Amino acid sequence: MKLCHLKTHGANAPTALTKVQTLAARTRLTCHKACEMNAPAQTTQKPFKIPRSTLIVIYNDAREVLLIERADHPGYWQSVTGSQDEGETLAQTAAREVGEETGIDAGAFSLHDWQIRNEYEIYAIWRHRYAPGVTHNVEHVFGLNVRARVAVRLNPREHLQAVWLPIEKAAPLCFSWSNREAILSLAARER
Repeated sequence: MKLCHLKTHGANAPTALTKVQTLAARTRLTCHKACEMNAPAQTTQKPFKIPRSTLIVIYNDAREVLLIERADHPGYWQSVTGSQDEGETLAQTAAREVGEETGIDAGAFSLHDWQIRNEYEIYAIWRHRYAPGVTHNVEHVFGLNVRARVAVRLNPREHLQAVWLPIEKAAPLCFSWSNREAILSLAARER
């Protein structure tokens, strides 16, 4: 039986298909090679992510923090995050990611590098986005004070919803330890 038929036949079908899809994505197979393996074809080859990213805590003067829920993992709440693109400064990455993920123009507000660096192991579910052998990422934390609640425009392919919450309620919702710590550090920064 061809692997492509497994998605509709047998109890183990989704697992088998997922393994091939993961292999195809992890190795960045060309369409021809993916087809030979009966895997879904990739029409474009995206470059691997740079293992250097930004985390941007967006907050206002009322001590509320903006959290967004991931579309690829409902229930995973976070601040804005994103990998650095080739040739960008970290501040440029932070501003770009804020705009892409929320529609907020970071240049209209106060964006600050908090001089916090976190190194962590990349979750296995996202490791295929990086070059083979890359297992760790260095995250740089920024804060963006938008003064008051602002309208948020989400890309529904990336995020499901956005909420403004007090620091004490926002931090425990974050799935990432570094995101929780960054939000909690905001209380000390604002004194």
